[in-house]
Amino acid sequence: MPPFDELFQGVREGDRIALARAITIVESTRPEDREVGARLIEACMPHSGKGSRIGVTGAPGAGKSTFIEAWGRMLTGRGHKVAVLAIDPSSGVHRGSILGDKTRMEELSRDPSAFIRPSPSGATLGGVARKTRETILICEAAGYDHILIETVGVGQSETAVQAMTDLFLLLLLPGAGDALQGIKRGIVEMADMVVINKADGERIALAEEARQQYRQALHLFPAHPSGQTVEVFQISAWEKTGLDIVDNAIRDWIGQTRLNGYHDQRRREQNRYWLRESLRNQLTDWVFTRFADDVQAWEERVIAGTASPFLAADDLMRKITGV
Repeated sequence: MPPFDELFQGVREGDRIALARAITIVESTRPEDREVGARLIEACMPHSGKGSRIGVTGAPGAGKSTFIEAWGRMLTGRGHKVAVLAIDPSSGVHRGSILGDKTRMEELSRDPSAFIRPSPSGATLGGVARKTRETILICEAAGYDHILIETVGVGQSETAVQAMTDLFLLLLLPGAGDALQGIKRGIVEMADMVVINKADGERIALAEEARQQYRQALHLFPAHPSGQTVEVFQISAWEKTGLDIVDNAIRDWIGQTRLNGYHDQRRREQNRYWLRESLRNQLTDWVFTRFADDVQAWEERVIAGTASPFLAADDLMRKITGV
């Protein structure tokens, strides 16, 4: 590993190798990397915060990778630098992850103005990797002005995605069933924008029908706290139709929320959220390391059915707190 100053300078100069190394250190669970990772984050913070952070979620097959590649290429063609943080689901059985997003975004991965970082979600809920928030800061310090976060898809709590982005985009399919029955209300309520993808060929009419259904459904929800209207668009990422309309809408959303103060308010609330999340993570790591033997002893009793998880947790808390 290069010296810290050399690594940080490489990040600031936009060196993609240095950026990849920095993210690897921040993601590392090795104790010797944690101090270096913390120093990197602190050094990057004054140079971060100016980019646009967009979360993209949707059910598997909705075309998230195709949409991100098509839109990302549009952005780099306009002189922007795009970082894609693509989160692959980890197997609950084998703990592995395919990490195949670079193959799904072949053209964008070859673009010198783009950086694609696939990461496993691990055991983290929210469809994001545990260090995604820190990775955003490093990418912004490296000069990337558009950070696109592709989640593992609908099914887990998406709160973590919303808590690190300026705009949360929900990608849906036409003809996937009743709009009011086929979506999870909580995810739609968190969405800042809804996009119906694959509006091409024989599915154009279905896409328009779905767009109207979702627009009507969104009227049943409370007003968005930003004061903005949650719009519904239809596109074909494959045919690259409608992308310019969505791009303009995203720019308008972020621009308006910057003007009315919601953008800064949202980021302040996000900072508080991630302070608490970081504290929870560190406390959890400390407990399972410091009291590993006690936890294992109680786990064996709980598995055997001779003690309840609640009794075990109470006893462990008393041991941890000394109360």
